[in-house]
Amino acid sequence: MVQGKKFDLEKVLSHKHQVRLSNINPPYAKRLAQKKNIYQMQIITSHAEFEQYLGKELGVSSWHTITQEQINQFADATLDHQWIHVDEDRAQNEGPFKATIAHGYLTLSLIPYLWKEIVDIQNLKMEINYGIESLRFAQAVTVNSKVRLKAKLASIINLRGVTKVNMAIDMEIEDQKKPAFSGEVVFLYHFVN
Repeated sequence: MVQGKKFDLEKVLSHKHQVRLSNINPPYAKRLAQKKNIYQMQIITSHAEFEQYLGKELGVSSWHTITQEQINQFADATLDHQWIHVDEDRAQNEGPFKATIAHGYLTLSLIPYLWKEIVDIQNLKMEINYGIESLRFAQAVTVNSKVRLKAKLASIINLRGVTKVNMAIDMEIEDQKKPAFSGEVVFLYHFVN
């Protein structure tokens, strides 16, 4: 760890250098992360390491923009072509949101992708998206909105060598008070050791 070393974050980011917050003095790194919405990816290699995060926030992913193209592709994949999702003119003129909205299940399907930006689970034989518990959609996500995932370790159990984790999650929408949804997702991890 670099102790007491200060640098100009704006200059570093403008040069597109990678900043590892783990290499920066911890109090400075925390202030830096809060100021710039930078979150340090957690690396977990065992059940014991995972347990250390019980009841703690693991982090927040980067923002992901929901495009009309993504909504249309999801509609094609799921055969859900309801006008509120795919008809931009009608949604603007007749819809309650004055724009098309993402399918709720589209936002839900982003969980694994955004989760991998928060935590890097290593030393695995296998991982499984095991389930969803107590999920509630709270607000529609209009086209071109930015969303991100916030995750907290709610529970962890060792099931004879398989780690079962319940993650309390929120899919936040940029500049909105309510999340797109909140709930718990369940993952199973079979670590090598």
